[in-house]
Formats: sequence, structure tokens, C-alpha cells
Amino acid sequence: MDSATVLKYFQEITRVPRESGHEGPITEYLQKFAEDHGLACKTDKTGNVVITKPASKGKENVPTLVLQAHQDMVCEKKAGFEFDFLTQPIPYEIEDGWMVAKNTTLGADDGIGIAACLALLDSKLPMGKLECLFTISEETGMDGAFALEPGFFEGSTLINLDSEDEGQLFVGCAGGIDTTATFEFHREALKKGYKTLKVSVLGGQGGHSGDDINKGRCNAVRELVRFLFTELQYDFQLITLEGGNKPNAICREAYAIIAVPADEAEEMQADVKAFSDILSAEYATSDPAVHAACEECSCSEKPIEEGEAANIIATLLACPHGVERMSADIPGLVETSTNLAAVHIKDNVLTVITSQRSSVVSELHAMAEKVEAAFFLGSFDAEHHGEYPGWKPNLKSHILEKSVAAYKKLFDKEPEVKAIHAGLECGLFLEKFPHLDMISFGPTLRGVHAPGEKLELASLDKFVAHLNEVVLNFE
Repeated sequence: MDSATVLKYFQEITRVPRESGHEGPITEYLQKFAEDHGLACKTDKTGNVVITKPASKGKENVPTLVLQAHQDMVCEKKAGFEFDFLTQPIPYEIEDGWMVAKNTTLGADDGIGIAACLALLDSKLPMGKLECLFTISEETGMDGAFALEPGFFEGSTLINLDSEDEGQLFVGCAGGIDTTATFEFHREALKKGYKTLKVSVLGGQGGHSGDDINKGRCNAVRELVRFLFTELQYDFQLITLEGGNKPNAICREAYAIIAVPADEAEEMQADVKAFSDILSAEYATSDPAVHAACEECSCSEKPIEEGEAANIIATLLACPHGVERMSADIPGLVETSTNLAAVHIKDNVLTVITSQRSSVVSELHAMAEKVEAAFFLGSFDAEHHGEYPGWKPNLKSHILEKSVAAYKKLFDKEPEVKAIHAGLECGLFLEKFPHLDMISFGPTLRGVHAPGEKLELASLDKFVAHLNEVVLNFE
């Protein structure tokens, strides 16, 4: 296996639709790959796939190795960019040593893991028995990992290929839970002589709500309600509020449609301009393109009742977002966090999507309860769902020892051994298969879960060399 073959398969995968919850095309692609290569393949009722490559001659006594990646991807695009993830191939460019999708997510999370598996399955290199496990809907609740049944794969050593920093070996991850809140409101008549305006926060960098939550990036919903809360001293009506998408992505863009007295419209636009200057100054390093905008618009919807609108704005501003606690044991590791991910309105119901993470179960529950408490104070209904366990590090792991030795042999330096604040399926695997010995590593990705996601090609070369060394010399 070489990096050119891995890249070839990944380029093929970018042409296969695989949004979370719509993995049918990629599942069929994997099944056809197995058929074309004469490999055993099985698919469970959930859509998880295992492709098995028998041991090479002379390698029959090598323990079975499981390689694992997830089939789905986070589908995000820039506002105004016309694109359908269910029918169109991902548009990407090769630029300055990176493979990048400028207007959408690239799907290297975790398409590059799938591609590495396929390249190994396709190779004639001497290795022991290989089982490649491809799970579904990892990004929206780890549905595939939750649904795995005993006996679906046989190996007791697993390499997860869903990490994003070459040279780092991950042996632990955070657990998580989502909290969704709803508020049913009433509408009132548009006041006479009022003009409707669209106020937006745009250009945020966004990113992964685990890996990037400690980078101080702009949360567009949070900043928008910050502005609206300040403006509550003036006489405006809130008509709608929208922003964000996935629970595991930091909100990049949000907007509100408001109504103001016609003779105060220019003053409101000036306030937005001043707020835009504040955002530019505050986020000059982390989000250099972030700004606020205001434009006249037409809207047939009636405004939200004044008191309920004020309650919505205040509750959202009070809702926690960001890092709650750093680990006292592992320097630089976020221990607990929460993400105010998205706000949507439909049929007079406002829905707020949030996501909490922690490597400590008690702290995870406490963080979720803190978020729930903020909604309770605003008379929202809140419920928790989609909880998944963390992965406790095992520093005496056999596959860790082999992976560290392989990296040192290839690159004459020690890899970093770390835990990650993002959620990996390994915690669920360990719950279902307690005998598993696991590790996670991958090439360098940046901007995952946001438009502009990119893969560093030089890191892909090193990742492939490392994976080859581990797989071919595993014993």
C-alpha cells in the first residue's frame, strides 16, 4: 500500500454521497469493492460493513487485526453556495500541499480512514488476517457502534483510523451527550410603521466541537443573541432566529429577522456596524473573516410575542458554551465542554441543539445538567439523548507498544501518546467487546466539520508508512 493508492480511493469516495443517515451509496460502494476483489463481506441490519482479507501465506498464525473507520461525513457548506451533498461530488482542490474543499466539508473525516482500509485490502503485501469495519452514522450519534452485535468481527486488536494529527497516537477520548431544548411561543401583530431587517453574524471559522472548542472561535448564535440582548433596551420585535446545524460543529453563521420603527432603521444598521467592528477586533486571530451585517428584507411572518422574545434571547445568552474544565492530569487536554450548536424555528417552536463532552462521566452529567438548568430558568423543555461512553487510556496496550516502536523505527523520534477531547467509537467498542486492545491514529486534517476542511498530503505519506509498518509486522 502506498499513499497514491490511498489518495486514489479517497478521491473516488468524494464522489459517493455519504451524509449521516444517508449512507446507502457508500455502503453499496463498499459491498461492490469486496465483490470485485473476491473478499468476504457482511452487512448487519444497521448498515455496518465488515470486509475480511484472509492471511497471506506464512502469516496464518498472526492474530487478526481490525481496522475501523466510519462511513458517514459531516455535510456543511458556506452560506449561499449551491450544493447538494446527496447528489453531487465534493468539489476539492490540491493547493500548497493540501487537499482542500473550500466551500464545503471535504469528508476526509473519515473518508481517508475508509480509503486506507481499501488500499490495504487491495494490496498484495504479506500480512495476517485483516478485518475492516465500517460503521454508520458516527457523526450524529454513533448509531452503528451502538448497534454492533457480538460476533460481527473476530479480532481482539483494533486500530481506529479517525484521528486528525499525524504523529499523535490516541489511547483515550471523551464521552458525550446531546441536550435539545424547545420553547413554544406565540406571535403578535407587526407594529404599525415598522420595517423588517435581517441581522446576521457571518464568516466564523467554525470547526469541530471537540477538537476546536478550546481555540476561542466565534460562535455565531452566541454573538448574535449577545447583540440582540443589548438591543432589548430599544423597541424592536423579533420575528425569527436561525443558526448552526450539527451538534458536533461550532456555529459559523446565524441570523435574526427583526422589525424596528422605520425612522430607527438607520440607527439599528449603525449599531450592527459598530458591533461588527467589535467582533472583528475580538476575533482578529481566531476568526479573521467574522463580521455582522444588516440589510432590509421582506417577511410575512408575524413577530414573536414581546415578552417571549426577550426570554428566548436572554436564555440563549445564558446558555453555557465552551470549555468548562481542563484536565488536571493531562496538560492541554480539555476535560469538559459544551457546544451551543444550533437554533431553529418551525411552527412556532424554537429548538436549540447543544452537545456536551467530558472524559469524566460525573462531569459529563453535571455539564448536561448545567445546560438544562439554563433552559429551565427560561421555561424551555429540555431532554438529554445520544449519550456515549468515553475511552479510558490503557498505557500498557500491546498495539500501543507496537505502534510506538514502528513510528520510532520509521522516523527516528517518539510519537505523542495522547487522549482526545473529541468522541471516538472506541469507548462503545470497549463496552461491547471488553477484550479489545485499541489505538487511534491518522493523517493531519484541519477544519473538520466546516467548509475549508483539508488534508495535509505530506502527513498522508507518513500515516500510510506508519500504518503499513504496524500492519505488516503485527504479531
